[in-house]
Amino acid sequence: MIEKIHLNILREIDRQGSVTAAASSLNLTQSALSHSIKKLEHQSGTCLWLKDGRQIRLTEAGEYLLEQANRLLPQFERIDETLRQFAGNEKGSLRIGMECHPCYQWLLKVVPPFLTQSPGIDIDVKQRFQFGGMAALFNYDIDLLITPDPIQKDRMVFEAVFPYELVLVVSTTSPLGALHQIMPADLSDQTLLTYPVETARLDIFQQFLLPAKCMPRHHKTLEATDIILHMVAAGRGVAAMPRWLVSEYTDKLPLKAVRLGKNGVHKHIYVGYRKQEQQNRHLQTFISLAKNQASQLTC
Repeated sequence: MIEKIHLNILREIDRQGSVTAAASSLNLTQSALSHSIKKLEHQSGTCLWLKDGRQIRLTEAGEYLLEQANRLLPQFERIDETLRQFAGNEKGSLRIGMECHPCYQWLLKVVPPFLTQSPGIDIDVKQRFQFGGMAALFNYDIDLLITPDPIQKDRMVFEAVFPYELVLVVSTTSPLGALHQIMPADLSDQTLLTYPVETARLDIFQQFLLPAKCMPRHHKTLEATDIILHMVAAGRGVAAMPRWLVSEYTDKLPLKAVRLGKNGVHKHIYVGYRKQEQQNRHLQTFISLAKNQASQLTC
């Protein structure tokens, strides 16, 4: 009953705003588009839209079908793309979702060798999936997920790319810079700068401050790594960052990395992908290069 064209029609009407524009986008006549939907309505026994002057209004059934179209069509498009690659065209893209703000600098080191080794494959970084990567991976919106917090699922594979230590970044003029290690209470009079992520996903809170029932005096959020580190260098606050990232800035800014607690806070960066794509050559090329680049970092 349901055909791919029905889903495309609903999605294009939603995107274009009218039946006429949707028909043009799909290279159909308006009458052919309307006939296709009327046939589906007859077969299903339910109305999908109602006319409101020159506009149309989706019924509850139409809204449901539109929701399914937005979920299923990206999967069909991914299948079509993969089949084209199997046909020998070797053209496509590797879509990467990020759940790790600092990892963007690391990713930039992996991209050049990947593009050199995979001349037919482009890379696209999907920033809008920064905090909803698992759903994006499951729904085929991305091919790879870079995250420090993997969620194990039967249909997913997560490979550890590299370990790192989370440290407190302070200005070299800060009294905290004289310490060999920072204890949670040391931050009670500090302004903590973090990325705009809920505290439930911030390791500085979950693995360091909250277990000790301590909180910073102020908590401010900023989106850009460079801005956070410039703020720290100017004495406007402190931040928790991977040690390898701080090492890349200490020659440019007056910054120092101090261990969090006696044993430190240690994490891994993981690359996640769908299990069915374990044999994807381009995906495995990226992971291999990522691990190689990671081995060159100061952890």
